[in-house]
Amino acid sequence: MSLLFSPITIKNITLKNRIAVSPMCEYSSIDGFANNWHLVHLGSRAVGGAALIITEAAAVSPEGRISIADMGIWKDEHIEKLKEITNFIHENGAIAGIQLAHAGRKASFDIPWKTPQQLEEENGGWETVSASAERFNATDKTPIALEISGIERVKADFKSATLRALKAGFKVVEIHAAHGYLLHQFLSPISNRRTDAYGGSFENRIKLLIETVKEVQEVWPKENPLFVRISATDWAEGGWTVAESVQLSALLKTMGVDLIDTSSGGLTLSQEIPLSAGYQVQFASAIKEESKILTGAVGLITNAQQAEAILQSGEADLIFIAREFLRDPYFPLHAAFELDDDVKWPSQYERAKPRKK
Repeated sequence: MSLLFSPITIKNITLKNRIAVSPMCEYSSIDGFANNWHLVHLGSRAVGGAALIITEAAAVSPEGRISIADMGIWKDEHIEKLKEITNFIHENGAIAGIQLAHAGRKASFDIPWKTPQQLEEENGGWETVSASAERFNATDKTPIALEISGIERVKADFKSATLRALKAGFKVVEIHAAHGYLLHQFLSPISNRRTDAYGGSFENRIKLLIETVKEVQEVWPKENPLFVRISATDWAEGGWTVAESVQLSALLKTMGVDLIDTSSGGLTLSQEIPLSAGYQVQFASAIKEESKILTGAVGLITNAQQAEAILQSGEADLIFIAREFLRDPYFPLHAAFELDDDVKWPSQYERAKPRKK
């Protein structure tokens, strides 16, 4: 059997293979509610053979949404539909995870295929917040630098969202600290110009993330896996670095975090990213080797052979796939055939399973 289709146990869950559906915004919610689009979108990937399915970024507060149409988990009423989704995922042999997020200064946007710009308050938008009053884009509204009371509220929102995630039946929680969103805005010296206990030194810039992890762990069962997604580098001079990612990941491991979902970029328009197949795998590899923590590789991973090679070389432990899953919801079933692995198909689809001649 290939490594891609070998099981892996992380705390109290066993994933049937190493393929995870990476969080992908669907911009299809009203007032944060999941709906039948999310049920079908996420459920079809369970039917398609993925082992772990993580929802799109679920906002921990209304102002934490990237767009007006983002999924949320800031009120109890959100739980019912999410529970329906997790039940379906689990009934079809996969594990349901949720990514908890706050967009910070990259919030208050319209649906991207309608008007890809921030909304004014009279059009449904809201005030944005960040580590400092520094805009992402020159045309964006200037965010409010969070005061200590605002920081405390953010941490409380993550904690409350975690409790709701547990009630909704999720078995994995991932804290989103990547792609230029709020927690990443505190990590990077490009966006964090604070002079208090949350700015300046490495120890101060990671403080909000560390405290958020602790808040989440107060209510998330110790036996349940906890992931953190980071941008391993800002790809920009003076920004967050790979060396800092390694140092942070080692600390998170001592705290009981199980896996670093290793992405990059998204914080600044000055980033220069040399896109190529698997271009971020190097960061997952460095963190895995130097921090001794499980890692997930993500970014332009598009075929079975590529995914298997990453695992065989020991560069990562899980393969997170996003856009290839949009093209092919049944990627794992097709990948198993390519790698000569005999995996179980849904009984309803068994008659269509291809056979090697």
